[in-house]
Amino acid sequence: MKRATLILDDGSRFDGWSFGHEADAVGEVVFNTAMTGYPESLTDPSYAGQILTLTYPLIGNYGVPSNLPRLAAPPSNLPRLGEAIGELPLLESERIHVKGLVVADFSEQYSHWNAVESLSDWLKREQIAAITGVDTRRLTKVLREHGVMMGRISFSPKEEETGNFQDYGLTNWVELVSCRENVTYNRGAGHRVVLVDCGVKANIIRCLLRRGVEVVRVPWDYDFNQLDFDGLFLANGPGDPERCEKTVEHIRTFLNNKEVRPLMGICLGNQLLARAAGAKTYKLKYGHRSHNQPVRQVGTNHCYITSQNHGYAVDDRTLTPGWEPLFVNMNDGSNEGIRHKTNPWFSAQFHPEACSGPTDTEWMFDEFVKMLG
Repeated sequence: MKRATLILDDGSRFDGWSFGHEADAVGEVVFNTAMTGYPESLTDPSYAGQILTLTYPLIGNYGVPSNLPRLAAPPSNLPRLGEAIGELPLLESERIHVKGLVVADFSEQYSHWNAVESLSDWLKREQIAAITGVDTRRLTKVLREHGVMMGRISFSPKEEETGNFQDYGLTNWVELVSCRENVTYNRGAGHRVVLVDCGVKANIIRCLLRRGVEVVRVPWDYDFNQLDFDGLFLANGPGDPERCEKTVEHIRTFLNNKEVRPLMGICLGNQLLARAAGAKTYKLKYGHRSHNQPVRQVGTNHCYITSQNHGYAVDDRTLTPGWEPLFVNMNDGSNEGIRHKTNPWFSAQFHPEACSGPTDTEWMFDEFVKMLG
């Protein structure tokens, strides 16, 4: 293995060895505390522009599955469902989106019934830098104390090399990961749902298809109001919601339409809905990226364990009349979802589709589909 060094914006340095593509990589350094799910995390478009640190020490021991589309057996009442799901990759998107990967201990040997290659081979093939042998506990403590910061995986580091990285929030990452044209799944199957692709995870689409709806996937800046549809779905995605003003304007037009139709949002979709309704968003110190974030449904004692991946949040204090918080994070009190008091509009900051992660809140898809009529 070749020596490599992770250099943070504040000058902190973490030495290790390369097990991926041997080329420098720059990105916002974040951490995820999940114990499993690295193939799903690496293909999650919400990680675009970021160097992902995995705090669980042993990574790679179950290899990587093929990401080719798998044809799922459809339920008897949905004869086209298998075909529709077969159009999607097995993982969360067609490629790896992280800029780089940082782990404590990469396992060269792997064993799993559906593994086709090692994590190292996959990273090299997709030209993603990766470094092992890093004290990820110390790195995570630095990020928790100072907040996420820009960094570089360097293969020829200079002693004086620090900082001078472009701010992560200045790039519209959504524009880089969104689809380029409209795509329809399960055509003619039932109620039509327009899904605004800000970096959608494939399992969100699967969760909708399993409930027997037609999904029209549109680019992030597409004016979906010109289409004929029964419900609107706002997907997850990377970066600062302030960079998506085109999407916000289209959502605002939808909210002001005399014809009231159901709406559901996830992650970035929660932030974009809030901004369209007049609220503000802000950047969290180090974000929520894990499988074990506890959230409580406001007004109840119902608490759920959720999978999360976001660095921005909605400011509850700026919610406009007619809107209220739907969920609250039990760790730091931040917003985890909003809803309209009278209209069928709601959203979650966490991931109800939870791939990977707990499926405690997948019922939210059922609620959305019921609203379609």
